[in-house]
Amino acid sequence: MGDCVLIIDDSEMIRKKVREVFEAENMFSEYLMASDGMEGFKFLVTNKDRVDLILCDVVMPKFDGFKFLTLKTSKPDFAEIPVIMLTGQDDVETKVKSLTSGAQDYLTKPFHDQELIARVAIHKKLKKLQDEMREKNARLEEMNRTDALTKLPNRRFFMESFSREYERAKRYGEPLSYVMCDLDKFKSVNDNYGHIAGDNALVVAAKVLKDTLRTNDLPGRYGGEEFGMLLPETDAEGAQIVADRCREIIAQTPVETDQGNISITISMGISTFYPTRDESEHPTISKIIDLADGALYQAKEDGRNRVVIEAGSLKP
Repeated sequence: MGDCVLIIDDSEMIRKKVREVFEAENMFSEYLMASDGMEGFKFLVTNKDRVDLILCDVVMPKFDGFKFLTLKTSKPDFAEIPVIMLTGQDDVETKVKSLTSGAQDYLTKPFHDQELIARVAIHKKLKKLQDEMREKNARLEEMNRTDALTKLPNRRFFMESFSREYERAKRYGEPLSYVMCDLDKFKSVNDNYGHIAGDNALVVAAKVLKDTLRTNDLPGRYGGEEFGMLLPETDAEGAQIVADRCREIIAQTPVETDQGNISITISMGISTFYPTRDESEHPTISKIIDLADGALYQAKEDGRNRVVIEAGSLKP
Protein backbone atom coordinates (compact mmCIF):
# COMPACT_ATOMS: atom_id res chain seq x y z
CA MET A 1 0.00 0.00 0.00
CA GLY A 2 1.09 3.57 -0.70
CA ASP A 3 1.27 6.29 1.94
CA CYS A 4 -1.40 8.50 0.42
CA VAL A 5 -4.19 10.74 1.78
CA LEU A 6 -7.22 12.04 -0.12
CA ILE A 7 -8.39 15.46 1.11
CA ILE A 8 -11.88 16.52 -0.02
CA ASP A 9 -13.01 20.05 0.79
CA ASP A 10 -14.55 22.87 -1.24
CA SER A 11 -12.25 25.37 0.48
CA GLU A 12 -8.81 25.56 -1.10
CA MET A 13 -7.59 27.23 2.09
CA ILE A 14 -8.69 24.25 4.22
CA ARG A 15 -7.13 21.77 1.81
CA LYS A 16 -3.82 23.62 1.92
CA LYS A 17 -4.00 23.97 5.70
CA VAL A 18 -4.56 20.22 6.20
CA ARG A 19 -1.72 19.37 3.84
CA GLU A 20 0.66 21.77 5.62
CA VAL A 21 -0.16 20.17 8.99
CA PHE A 22 0.57 16.69 7.60
CA GLU A 23 3.72 17.74 5.76
CA ALA A 24 5.11 19.29 8.93
CA GLU A 25 4.84 15.86 10.59
CA ASN A 26 5.84 13.82 7.50
CA MET A 27 2.61 11.86 7.83
CA PHE A 28 2.09 11.12 4.13
CA SER A 29 4.23 10.96 1.03
CA GLU A 30 1.42 11.61 -1.45
CA TYR A 31 -1.56 13.97 -1.42
CA LEU A 32 -4.70 13.94 -3.55
CA MET A 33 -6.86 17.09 -3.37
CA ALA A 34 -10.50 17.29 -4.42
CA SER A 35 -12.95 20.21 -4.27
CA ASP A 36 -16.16 18.17 -3.89
CA GLY A 37 -17.39 14.65 -3.24
CA MET A 38 -17.73 13.60 -6.87
CA GLU A 39 -14.21 14.71 -7.74
CA GLY A 40 -12.99 12.93 -4.62
CA PHE A 41 -14.81 9.73 -5.59
CA LYS A 42 -13.25 9.83 -9.07
CA PHE A 43 -9.81 10.18 -7.45
CA LEU A 44 -10.65 7.21 -5.20
CA VAL A 45 -11.72 5.01 -8.13
CA THR A 46 -8.51 5.68 -10.05
CA ASN A 47 -6.25 5.41 -6.98
CA LYS A 48 -7.99 2.81 -4.78
CA ASP A 49 -4.83 0.78 -4.27
CA ARG A 50 -2.88 3.83 -3.11
CA VAL A 51 -5.24 5.74 -0.82
CA ASP A 52 -4.72 4.97 2.87
CA LEU A 53 -6.99 7.56 4.45
CA ILE A 54 -9.64 10.11 3.44
CA LEU A 55 -10.52 13.45 5.02
CA CYS A 56 -13.85 14.73 3.73
CA ASP A 57 -15.81 17.91 4.39
CA VAL A 58 -19.49 17.45 5.18
CA VAL A 59 -20.99 20.59 3.61
CA MET A 60 -19.99 21.19 -0.01
CA PRO A 61 -22.21 22.97 -2.57
CA LYS A 62 -21.82 20.64 -5.55
CA PHE A 63 -21.57 17.15 -4.04
CA ASP A 64 -21.48 16.95 -0.26
CA GLY A 65 -19.72 14.55 2.10
CA PHE A 66 -22.75 12.36 2.78
CA LYS A 67 -23.23 11.71 -0.95
CA PHE A 68 -19.55 10.83 -1.15
CA LEU A 69 -19.97 8.34 1.73
CA THR A 70 -22.97 6.80 -0.05
CA LEU A 71 -20.89 6.21 -3.17
CA LYS A 72 -17.92 4.90 -1.21
CA THR A 73 -19.93 2.42 0.86
CA SER A 74 -21.57 1.08 -2.33
CA LYS A 75 -18.17 -0.24 -3.44
CA PRO A 76 -16.83 -3.15 -1.31
CA ASP A 77 -13.31 -2.49 -2.63
CA PHE A 78 -13.23 0.76 -0.64
CA ALA A 79 -14.53 -0.67 2.64
CA GLU A 80 -11.13 -0.79 4.37
CA ILE A 81 -10.19 2.85 3.66
CA PRO A 82 -10.99 4.97 6.74
CA VAL A 83 -12.81 8.30 6.42
CA ILE A 84 -12.59 11.22 8.84
CA MET A 85 -15.32 13.79 8.28
CA LEU A 86 -14.61 17.50 8.73
CA THR A 87 -17.64 19.48 9.82
CA GLY A 88 -18.27 23.05 10.87
CA GLN A 89 -21.49 21.95 12.50
CA ASP A 90 -20.97 20.97 16.13
CA ASP A 91 -24.34 19.25 16.54
CA VAL A 92 -24.89 15.65 17.55
CA GLU A 93 -27.12 14.87 14.58
CA THR A 94 -24.40 15.67 12.01
CA LYS A 95 -21.80 13.64 13.92
CA VAL A 96 -24.10 10.64 14.28
CA LYS A 97 -25.08 10.79 10.60
CA SER A 98 -21.40 10.88 9.64
CA LEU A 99 -20.63 7.76 11.65
CA THR A 100 -23.73 5.83 10.57
CA SER A 101 -23.13 6.73 6.92
CA GLY A 102 -19.74 5.03 6.85
CA ALA A 103 -17.22 7.43 8.36
CA GLN A 104 -14.84 6.16 11.04
CA ASP A 105 -14.37 9.50 12.82
CA TYR A 106 -15.07 13.21 12.59
CA LEU A 107 -13.44 16.54 13.48
CA THR A 108 -15.13 19.86 14.09
CA LYS A 109 -13.80 22.92 12.23
CA PRO A 110 -11.86 24.93 13.10
CA PHE A 111 -9.77 21.99 14.25
CA HIS A 112 -6.65 21.97 16.41
CA ASP A 113 -3.57 20.81 14.53
CA GLN A 114 -2.49 18.38 17.23
CA GLU A 115 -5.95 16.82 17.44
CA LEU A 116 -5.99 16.33 13.66
CA ILE A 117 -2.56 14.71 13.81
CA ALA A 118 -3.56 12.44 16.70
CA ARG A 119 -6.82 11.29 15.06
CA VAL A 120 -5.15 10.60 11.74
CA ALA A 121 -2.23 8.76 13.38
CA ILE A 122 -4.66 6.43 15.15
CA HIS A 123 -6.55 5.58 11.96
CA LYS A 124 -3.33 5.09 9.99
CA LYS A 125 -2.17 2.62 12.63
CA LEU A 126 -5.50 0.78 12.61
CA LYS A 127 -5.44 0.63 8.81
CA LYS A 128 -1.93 -0.79 8.86
CA LEU A 129 -2.93 -3.46 11.39
CA GLN A 130 -5.99 -4.36 9.32
CA ASP A 131 -3.89 -4.65 6.16
CA GLU A 132 -1.36 -6.88 7.92
CA MET A 133 -4.11 -9.10 9.33
CA ARG A 134 -5.76 -9.40 5.92
CA GLU A 135 -2.44 -10.36 4.32
CA LYS A 136 -1.80 -12.98 7.01
CA ASN A 137 -5.29 -14.43 6.55
CA ALA A 138 -4.77 -14.56 2.80
CA ARG A 139 -1.47 -16.42 3.28
CA LEU A 140 -3.11 -18.87 5.69
CA GLU A 141 -5.95 -19.47 3.25
CA GLU A 142 -3.45 -20.05 0.46
CA MET A 143 -1.58 -22.54 2.65
CA ASN A 144 -4.82 -24.36 3.48
CA ARG A 145 -5.67 -24.84 -0.17
CA THR A 146 -2.20 -25.41 -1.67
CA ASP A 147 0.13 -28.39 -1.65
CA ALA A 148 3.38 -27.21 -0.07
CA LEU A 149 5.70 -29.02 -2.49
CA THR A 150 4.06 -28.59 -5.90
CA LYS A 151 2.11 -25.37 -5.20
CA LEU A 152 -0.90 -26.95 -6.87
CA PRO A 153 -4.30 -27.06 -5.17
CA ASN A 154 -4.27 -29.77 -2.53
CA ARG A 155 -6.69 -32.68 -2.48
CA ARG A 156 -9.20 -30.96 -0.20
CA PHE A 157 -9.48 -27.84 -2.33
CA PHE A 158 -9.41 -29.89 -5.55
CA MET A 159 -12.37 -31.99 -4.39
CA GLU A 160 -14.28 -28.89 -3.32
CA SER A 161 -13.71 -27.51 -6.81
CA PHE A 162 -14.76 -30.84 -8.32
CA SER A 163 -18.08 -30.60 -6.47
CA ARG A 164 -18.68 -27.05 -7.71
CA GLU A 165 -17.83 -27.91 -11.31
CA TYR A 166 -20.00 -31.04 -11.14
CA GLU A 167 -23.03 -28.97 -10.07
CA ARG A 168 -22.25 -26.35 -12.71
CA ALA A 169 -22.04 -29.02 -15.40
CA LYS A 170 -25.48 -30.31 -14.39
CA ARG A 171 -26.92 -26.80 -14.36
CA TYR A 172 -25.72 -25.86 -17.84
CA GLY A 173 -25.70 -29.30 -19.44
CA GLU A 174 -22.01 -29.13 -20.34
CA PRO A 175 -19.60 -32.10 -20.21
CA LEU A 176 -17.00 -32.27 -17.44
CA SER A 177 -13.88 -34.36 -17.87
CA TYR A 178 -11.69 -35.67 -15.08
CA VAL A 179 -8.16 -36.90 -15.72
CA MET A 180 -6.34 -39.02 -13.17
CA CYS A 181 -2.56 -38.90 -13.59
CA ASP A 182 0.19 -41.03 -12.07
CA LEU A 183 3.95 -40.72 -12.56
CA ASP A 184 5.37 -43.93 -13.99
CA LYS A 185 7.80 -45.97 -11.87
CA PHE A 186 7.98 -43.20 -9.29
CA LYS A 187 9.21 -45.57 -6.58
CA SER A 188 12.27 -46.43 -8.67
CA VAL A 189 13.09 -42.70 -8.99
CA ASN A 190 13.13 -42.43 -5.20
CA ASP A 191 15.04 -45.69 -4.79
CA ASN A 192 17.67 -45.00 -7.44
CA TYR A 193 18.14 -41.23 -7.18
CA GLY A 194 16.85 -40.29 -3.74
CA HIS A 195 13.76 -38.53 -2.41
CA ILE A 196 14.98 -35.09 -3.44
CA ALA A 197 14.97 -36.30 -7.02
CA GLY A 198 11.49 -37.68 -6.43
CA ASP A 199 10.36 -34.30 -5.16
CA ASN A 200 11.92 -32.66 -8.20
CA ALA A 201 9.97 -35.02 -10.45
CA LEU A 202 6.71 -34.05 -8.73
CA VAL A 203 7.54 -30.35 -9.09
CA VAL A 204 8.34 -30.77 -12.80
CA ALA A 205 5.09 -32.60 -13.48
CA ALA A 206 3.07 -30.08 -11.49
CA LYS A 207 4.60 -27.13 -13.33
CA VAL A 208 3.85 -28.68 -16.70
CA LEU A 209 0.22 -29.26 -15.74
CA LYS A 210 -0.14 -25.74 -14.38
CA ASP A 211 1.53 -24.08 -17.38
CA THR A 212 -0.17 -26.19 -20.04
CA LEU A 213 -3.79 -26.24 -18.92
CA ARG A 214 -6.27 -23.58 -19.96
CA THR A 215 -7.46 -20.82 -17.63
CA ASN A 216 -10.69 -22.58 -16.64
CA ASP A 217 -9.01 -25.97 -16.11
CA LEU A 218 -7.77 -26.99 -12.68
CA PRO A 219 -4.84 -29.27 -11.86
CA GLY A 220 -4.36 -30.61 -8.36
CA ARG A 221 -2.19 -32.95 -6.36
CA TYR A 222 -4.40 -35.88 -5.51
CA GLY A 223 -1.86 -37.61 -3.28
CA GLY A 224 1.62 -39.17 -3.48
CA GLU A 225 2.64 -39.27 -7.14
CA GLU A 226 -0.96 -38.86 -8.31
CA PHE A 227 -2.42 -35.70 -9.83
CA GLY A 228 -5.88 -34.82 -11.03
CA MET A 229 -7.12 -32.48 -13.74
CA LEU A 230 -10.60 -30.98 -13.98
CA LEU A 231 -11.54 -29.91 -17.49
CA PRO A 232 -14.89 -28.08 -17.55
CA GLU A 233 -16.92 -27.92 -20.79
CA THR A 234 -14.65 -30.59 -22.27
CA ASP A 235 -15.69 -33.91 -23.78
CA ALA A 236 -13.54 -37.04 -23.71
CA GLU A 237 -11.87 -36.37 -27.05
CA GLY A 238 -10.99 -32.82 -26.02
CA ALA A 239 -9.66 -34.07 -22.70
CA GLN A 240 -7.44 -36.56 -24.53
CA ILE A 241 -5.89 -33.76 -26.58
CA VAL A 242 -5.13 -31.75 -23.42
CA ALA A 243 -3.84 -34.79 -21.54
CA ASP A 244 -1.60 -35.93 -24.40
CA ARG A 245 -0.08 -32.46 -24.65
CA CYS A 246 0.78 -32.54 -20.94
CA ARG A 247 2.11 -36.10 -21.18
CA GLU A 248 4.42 -35.25 -24.07
CA ILE A 249 5.84 -32.14 -22.41
CA ILE A 250 6.50 -34.02 -19.15
CA ALA A 251 8.40 -36.71 -21.07
CA GLN A 252 10.54 -34.03 -22.70
CA THR A 253 11.29 -32.06 -19.52
CA PRO A 254 14.47 -33.10 -17.64
CA VAL A 255 14.44 -33.73 -13.90
CA GLU A 256 17.55 -32.79 -11.96
CA THR A 257 19.24 -35.39 -9.73
CA ASP A 258 22.64 -35.70 -8.06
CA GLN A 259 23.56 -38.15 -10.81
CA GLY A 260 22.52 -35.92 -13.69
CA ASN A 261 19.25 -35.20 -15.41
CA ILE A 262 16.71 -37.96 -15.92
CA SER A 263 13.46 -38.26 -17.84
CA ILE A 264 10.09 -39.18 -16.37
CA THR A 265 6.79 -40.22 -17.90
CA ILE A 266 3.21 -40.10 -16.76
CA SER A 267 0.12 -42.21 -17.42
CA MET A 268 -3.41 -40.79 -17.50
CA GLY A 269 -6.97 -42.05 -17.36
CA ILE A 270 -9.97 -40.01 -18.49
CA SER A 271 -13.62 -40.19 -17.52
CA THR A 272 -16.21 -37.69 -18.74
CA PHE A 273 -19.51 -36.73 -17.17
CA TYR A 274 -22.26 -35.91 -19.68
CA PRO A 275 -25.28 -34.41 -17.91
CA THR A 276 -28.70 -35.74 -18.93
CA ARG A 277 -32.20 -34.55 -18.10
CA ASP A 278 -32.73 -37.48 -15.76
CA GLU A 279 -30.51 -36.79 -12.74
CA SER A 280 -31.07 -40.33 -11.49
CA GLU A 281 -28.80 -41.46 -14.32
CA HIS A 282 -25.95 -39.14 -13.29
CA PRO A 283 -22.86 -40.89 -11.93
CA THR A 284 -21.57 -39.59 -8.60
CA ILE A 285 -18.24 -37.84 -8.32
CA SER A 286 -16.86 -40.98 -6.68
CA LYS A 287 -17.99 -43.01 -9.67
CA ILE A 288 -16.37 -40.57 -12.11
CA ILE A 289 -13.11 -40.88 -10.18
CA ASP A 290 -13.36 -44.68 -10.10
CA LEU A 291 -13.88 -44.79 -13.86
CA ALA A 292 -10.83 -42.57 -14.43
CA ASP A 293 -8.85 -44.76 -12.05
CA GLY A 294 -9.81 -47.80 -14.10
CA ALA A 295 -8.68 -46.09 -17.29
CA LEU A 296 -5.41 -45.13 -15.60
CA TYR A 297 -4.89 -48.77 -14.60
CA GLN A 298 -5.40 -49.76 -18.23
CA ALA A 299 -2.82 -47.15 -19.32
CA LYS A 300 -0.32 -48.73 -16.94
CA GLU A 301 -1.16 -52.22 -18.19
CA ASP A 302 -0.75 -51.11 -21.81
CA GLY A 303 2.83 -50.01 -21.21
CA ARG A 304 2.64 -46.65 -19.37
CA ASN A 305 3.33 -43.17 -20.80
CA ARG A 306 -0.07 -43.04 -22.46
CA VAL A 307 -3.61 -41.70 -22.12
CA VAL A 308 -6.62 -44.00 -21.96
CA ILE A 309 -10.26 -42.89 -22.13
CA GLU A 310 -12.77 -44.86 -20.09
CA ALA A 311 -14.98 -46.60 -22.65
CA GLY A 312 -18.29 -45.14 -21.51
CA SER A 313 -16.94 -41.61 -21.77
CA LEU A 314 -16.97 -41.84 -25.57
CA LYS A 315 -20.76 -42.18 -25.57
CA PRO A 316 -22.56 -38.99 -24.54
